[in-house]
Amino acid sequence: MLIVLPPSETKAAGGERDPMDVSFPALNPVRAELMDDLAALSATAQLPILKISEKMLPEAEANLTLRTAPVMPAIFRYTGVLYDALDADSLNDDALSRLAIGSALFGIVRAGDMIPKYRLSGGTKLPRRDGTIPTMKARWGSLVTQVLEDSGEFVVDMRSGTYQQLGKAPGAMTVRVESVQEDGTRKVVSHFNKHYKGQLARALASSISDAADIAGVAEIASAAGFSTEVEGTVLTLVV
Repeated sequence: MLIVLPPSETKAAGGERDPMDVSFPALNPVRAELMDDLAALSATAQLPILKISEKMLPEAEANLTLRTAPVMPAIFRYTGVLYDALDADSLNDDALSRLAIGSALFGIVRAGDMIPKYRLSGGTKLPRRDGTIPTMKARWGSLVTQVLEDSGEFVVDMRSGTYQQLGKAPGAMTVRVESVQEDGTRKVVSHFNKHYKGQLARALASSISDAADIAGVAEIASAAGFSTEVEGTVLTLVV
């Protein structure tokens, strides 16, 4: 079972002065091209492309030295609500080995991959040095899908739609979160969506048993106290 998490815009600073080390080498040509295209632009020129303000200039400046920047395990580089709920610090190596993260810059990384701090989103249109401006989906093509398929692992895809479009996983299941309203109707949870997905990812990663299908995931989720429903390839958490 491979649990693929969404990335976060916010990332921890710092790290070790070690080499960058990432899994899925078939993705390296696109990774290298993206780093080169970012480095070809000044930090100021990146601001409108990344859709960030001048106050966030250091975020763009970090993109200029990605190959020599400090690195840390990906699971600790990404921060925010989902990662707070996951609490990766308290997970053992076996649990962490079940986790991966989608990324605009790296395509997909495993939890222990050593990556730098960067700024790039799945919806960014980053100019190539030849002047063309492809989407991230066009840049990644079928490569992310192929490496997920080649992994041979059952994928629990918790990425947002933007990152799923960078490479859907064949045979994967997805997760949605719904709340029950006073009148009995359902509403998709938005504010706490990442929190519940982080909790579910933690339960799945730390489970003694390994799920090979959506029924197995639902069983682990139910044992962890979640109310679940299964329809096709979608697991709904009812909160």
